Amino acid sequence: METKRKNWGVILLALLLGTMGVRAGIKVHTIGDSTMANYDENSTDKRGWCQMLQQFFNASEVIINNRGKSGASSKSFYLEAAYWKTVIANVNEGDYVVIQFAHNDEKNGGLDGDDVIAHAKENGQSTADIDYRGTTASGTFKKYIRAYIDETKAKGGKPIIVTPICRKYFSGNTIRRNGMHDLGDSFSILGSTSKGSVPESDNTYDYAQALRDVAAEYEDVPVIDLTLMTRDLYLSYGESYCTENLFCTDDSTHPKKMGATLIARLFAQAMKEQGILAEHIIVGTDITFSPTTGDFGKAYAGQTVVKEFNISAFGLANQAGTFTFTVTEGFEVSTDKVNYAQSVTAGYTGGNLISSVYIRTTLSTPGLLNGTLTATDGTVSRELPLVAECVDLSGGEEVSVLWPLTSDATPIVTGPCMAVDESWSGMYVQKYTNINKAAVWPAETGRDASYKTQRNLLEGDVWPAGEIDEVSTRYIQFGMTAPANTRIDIDKISLFVAGAGGSGMRCKIYYATDAEFSNATLIQELTTMAGNTVYAIESIPVVNIADGESIYLRVYPWYKSEASGKTICLSDVYIHGMASDATGIEEVTTNNGTSDELYDLMGRPVKSPVKGHIYLAKGKKMVIK
Repeated sequence: METKRKNWGVILLALLLGTMGVRAGIKVHTIGDSTMANYDENSTDKRGWCQMLQQFFNASEVIINNRGKSGASSKSFYLEAAYWKTVIANVNEGDYVVIQFAHNDEKNGGLDGDDVIAHAKENGQSTADIDYRGTTASGTFKKYIRAYIDETKAKGGKPIIVTPICRKYFSGNTIRRNGMHDLGDSFSILGSTSKGSVPESDNTYDYAQALRDVAAEYEDVPVIDLTLMTRDLYLSYGESYCTENLFCTDDSTHPKKMGATLIARLFAQAMKEQGILAEHIIVGTDITFSPTTGDFGKAYAGQTVVKEFNISAFGLANQAGTFTFTVTEGFEVSTDKVNYAQSVTAGYTGGNLISSVYIRTTLSTPGLLNGTLTATDGTVSRELPLVAECVDLSGGEEVSVLWPLTSDATPIVTGPCMAVDESWSGMYVQKYTNINKAAVWPAETGRDASYKTQRNLLEGDVWPAGEIDEVSTRYIQFGMTAPANTRIDIDKISLFVAGAGGSGMRCKIYYATDAEFSNATLIQELTTMAGNTVYAIESIPVVNIADGESIYLRVYPWYKSEASGKTICLSDVYIHGMASDATGIEEVTTNNGTSDELYDLMGRPVKSPVKGHIYLAKGKKMVIK
């Protein structure tokens, strides 16, 4: 296939589809926790199983809207405005809603967080370090699951209950009870430091069983039992293989790409066996790509962009062999993200392939760059179209907001933009001082251990035990706003971050263009942070804001164990962009976030466009307002 800068065939196809009134397919909304969520391949080796799900469905017929959220429990996802409210508002008749919770409902050892808070208040105790997200398996957990089901059905949607994937808690040739989300061996007792236990026949503290029980209350709510399926999957491989190949490097809860792919396929197979969307599911010997589109999005002139593609094939004719991955001119491919070429190979055994390739391109000429990725082992072959858009920022006026954070939170604003003042949720500034006398800064900064930073501490001063992920109500926020009639193309976000006092600090860093942070993009996940060591974080988000809109940056910290006084230190938080006159830019205002007249740059109809992205509409490129 010839590589071209402009693909007029795609544009003509989009116009033709528009006249035919083609509509996007069925939507499957997935809600739950971090084991389902989307992750950026540049920030972590974690992958949510729903992140890998689209490849097992015909993408022209079924759209996966993955809304899994790190740190979410059934309660927090329901109550916090950014999550369930924004999902249910876009559930249409005939859509499916996949519901998987439990991991974070187990906070507080099986007690409801609100009950623990109330008890502490009655006894004059601090509530700052009590996690409200916890629910009781037999009580409040079921209440929220019923709410998701009832509200989905009220919108004409079809709920599907999914029991949570197992944790990698091996005990000989089985998975421990708590690994299957049954806390019956050890649960908390309100007002006591002692732990309780019940026999295995008692399901009072079994969250997976609670999901099965709630589904049984309805005649038309199916259950996909991933708890049992993943238990059997892990046991079939054994603990050492699971640790090396299925799970991320830093815990026993989150899968990485191979584990997430296998779990997604198990789910799709179970759906097909139950006759749910069976005709749309791909679980045969076809080669599948994840993501299922080769859209690199937008990048600035001169920028090199890299995108990860997971490629799977099961039940191949040969038990062992070699796949060749080839890309057309303008793109390069690699299997190790180091050595790039036009063509690379990867071996497979057991008749199955689960591999990753990395494709990069350096954009120079404004417009579209099109190409193709081909995967083949000589007996089966499949192509994936590739497209990237080059954006030229020349002619704009430079704007930036910098928070030095050496003595206060005052920002330095340059050019036509406005700062969103720093704010805190569940945290506060302890003081402005150096990190530690042994602090180590990146060499290029020229800074020594005496350099001052903003040291932030959570309310209550004690980091709770047992946290392995972000807490949605605990963060530090910064932002930039575009003035009226001004468009700002954001081309850089950077900051320095460190943990003072120990090596247990962890954090995630996101940006979003909606104030509720309902569709945030992960910039970086630091799953290990050496104490008193400064990490330089930098991202090039190709996103724009205009006419009073804002971009927000949030840092979500947690500590790997219970600890007092440990602080997360921030310095030189920076948001940069190029401003231009927003008058005269052709924009499309969508109806409730959907449109039947919008197409992506590859000619596919778009049901849920993203603000600021460029689409084809009525023969023109339009920016979503």
